[in-house]
Parts: sequence; C-alpha cells; structure tokens
Amino acid sequence: MLPGTVHPENGRPRPGRFPVVAIVSSAGGLAATGLVLAGLPAGLPAAVIVLQHISPTYPSLLPEILRRHTALPVAQALDGEPLEPGRVVVAPPGHHLLVTADRRLALIESGPTPPPRPSADLLLTSLALACGPDAIAVVLSGHGTDGATGATAVHRFGGTVVASDAASSDYFSMPQAVISRDDIVDHVLAVSDMAALLSALVRAPAL
Repeated sequence: MLPGTVHPENGRPRPGRFPVVAIVSSAGGLAATGLVLAGLPAGLPAAVIVLQHISPTYPSLLPEILRRHTALPVAQALDGEPLEPGRVVVAPPGHHLLVTADRRLALIESGPTPPPRPSADLLLTSLALACGPDAIAVVLSGHGTDGATGATAVHRFGGTVVASDAASSDYFSMPQAVISRDDIVDHVLAVSDMAALLSALVRAPAL
C-alpha cells in the first residue's frame, strides 16, 4: 500500500459531478502553472490537478511553491482520495497519477524508465474516461509530445482542450504537439489569459 493511501471505504460520500481541470507541463512549466493558479479565485467550482515532469528521485517542493501563488488550497495527491472542487492536487514524483471512474486519484509507481514521469498522457486519458465533458485539459510549456494523446482523448470524450501559445511558452514542444493534432484544441492563448478563461469555463452551464 502506498504511503498516504486513502481507503475508498473511509466513509466519505461519493463525489458528485463537477469540472476537473488538469494542468500539465514540463520544462518552463512551473512559472506558467503559478501564473494560471494565481488568477483562479478561492472557492473555484472545479477540482484542479497539476502535473509537471520531475525526476522520480527528486524531492518535490511543487505543492509548497504553488501555495505561494494561489488562494486555493494545494496538497500532494494521495492514492484513493476523492477529487474535490476548490482544491488543487499535485502529482508526486515517482508515480503516475490517474483518475478513477468514481473520481478518485490513483497513484502508480512510475519506475526508472520512460514514458515521461509523471505521464500527462496517462492522466489526461484517465480523466477523459472518468469525467467526459467535465474534463478540461490545459497543456503548458514543455519539451516533447507528452499530453498530445491524452488531450486527444479529452476531446474525443467531450471535454475541453486548452494550450498555451508560442509567445508565452518557454518551450513550445508540448503545446505545439497538441495544437498540431487535427481540430482537438478549443482554445490557444497566452498563459496570462488562461485563468479568466478557466473561470468562465467552469461556470458554463454545459459543465
């Protein structure tokens, strides 16, 4: 059993339906993620998941760093815990993070070899399957193509896909890989404009 595991039978009610925003990035993504979170209000009616590539052996200070930028509570993701609106959870090093059918978090040890760790594709694909049109994928700065397949799944299952533009991405490979897919991206915009967009999306009647 993973440290910090939360048992599904712990008496908490099953989560209801609400938007879930997954913000994924790699190189150059820390500042961009902080900027997005800084513009989100306390009490946001959506759950937020943050995933950034990081070495599995590197102690992560990402939750502590992000707390300085946002009015939302931020914590490292725990295996088995339910997603909750108005809260940010961060993928820990050494594990892939997935979303289960009942909107709980699942941590899987990533091992020492690729794919990128944690995997944006695994997170976004599981989010698409679990949340359908309630899923919002946000792909920010990073090397490589991780996230493009997962964002395609989010689009295929009725969710919304957002990517940062070239001018506001320190490394454009990850968002470009998503944008280059055929018509899966709903919004391409500057990182500085994303918080306002996300706040509008999670309050839209369709969500």
